[in-house]
Amino acid sequence: NSISMLIVFLEEVLGQVNEQNFPAYMQMAQMLYEVKRVNGNLIQLLTVYKVGNKFYPFDLAQHSLEEFITEILLQSRALLEFKGIEVAVDVEEGLHWYFDRELVAGVVNHALNNVAHYTEDKVRLTARKTDGNLEIRIEDNGSGYPPAMLEAGEAVSRGVNFTTGSTGLGLYFSSMVAKLHKNQGKTGYIRLENGGEYGGGCFVLSLP
Repeated sequence: NSISMLIVFLEEVLGQVNEQNFPAYMQMAQMLYEVKRVNGNLIQLLTVYKVGNKFYPFDLAQHSLEEFITEILLQSRALLEFKGIEVAVDVEEGLHWYFDRELVAGVVNHALNNVAHYTEDKVRLTARKTDGNLEIRIEDNGSGYPPAMLEAGEAVSRGVNFTTGSTGLGLYFSSMVAKLHKNQGKTGYIRLENGGEYGGGCFVLSLP
């Protein structure tokens, strides 16, 4: 709750100033990214703990993807705008799907927060029915995922890198959320790619 209050404060301050009249504008924007990252990691840890101890209240319900994506972008708008990132959205018209709204929102928000750090200046968010699954893609025009990450796939979340501070928690959380979604013998999954519309990294969440 305290971190959430700090996020609101940073967003309000950044909304009242700009690079011309506030020299520390970009540093504040970077701080907002880092604080949101810490907040997201803490929530992910708590969720992983609850799921692991089998007392997370998994809430499978039908949702409109147009409304869901709109809500997600509203939550991430401040950070994306502060970093001057152009967002393109492509949601299949009338698409509805069954999923746990809070968990999937956590996955997509985490992916957007990451992409805000690695993209050049463009992000593309799509939601479509593909091969019988709901596929949510977050694409950017950055340098893409390194070959080692693409080759490791979900296994990358098993390691810890003390040099970079990477724990793989975000990928582990995203993979866990995807696998909680099952239907007619099919299980959800995540996938990392390079390419897409912008030629950068592509994070893919697929739900049955």
